[in-house]
Amino acid sequence: MDFFIANAYAEGAAGQQGGGLQMIIMLAVFGLIFYFMLYRPQAKRMKEHKALIASIGKGDEVLTQGGLVGKVAKVSEEKDFILVTLAEGVEVPVQKSAVSAVLPKGTIKSI
Repeated sequence: MDFFIANAYAEGAAGQQGGGLQMIIMLAVFGLIFYFMLYRPQAKRMKEHKALIASIGKGDEVLTQGGLVGKVAKVSEEKDFILVTLAEGVEVPVQKSAVSAVLPKGTIKSI
């Protein structure tokens, strides 16, 4: 039965030497992967969303994160809210950061 399982013999107690430089290089590689795969794309998305929020004006057609589509009736600069008209006589205050997209003109009529 010895030919199926190889015998394991203990070697001398020689520990792993060095390895400090390899660990630093591996940490640097993981840091670069983290930066390019996670942090950089998220920062780019945040920058684009801030520009989108700053460009919202009266008369723009917007889509909120909740799925509401409406036309901006009033923009409040100091309160960080906008008033969105969903239908005639139906106006909803929405926080600017809840706007996910500014739609092209005429989108509401085509829906």
